[in-house]
Amino acid sequence: MIRRFGLSPFIVSVALLGLVATAGPAAANCLSGGQARAAVQSGEAAPLRAVAGGVGGEVVKAQLCRQGGRLVYVVGVLQQNGQVVRRVIDARTGQVLR
Repeated sequence: MIRRFGLSPFIVSVALLGLVATAGPAAANCLSGGQARAAVQSGEAAPLRAVAGGVGGEVVKAQLCRQGGRLVYVVGVLQQNGQVVRRVIDARTGQVLR
């Protein structure tokens, strides 16, 4: 998929580093892989594939986090123009919050 847009893996890596660097304090509230699986299995969160359809690109990174009293997916999205942007998605409804 990266080659389809004419991007080198290096450029995508640098963009992702910028995305991670701007994650801020919310990253401290993110669930571990086991906690995220348990949240999905219990119905507290929908599976990422069920809620990620409206993000406007390819999800290249995702974390399930607690934010503002609810679970959200914080995702890095590779857009068609080659930019990686950060999106926050309500983990139950799939509503894109930011």
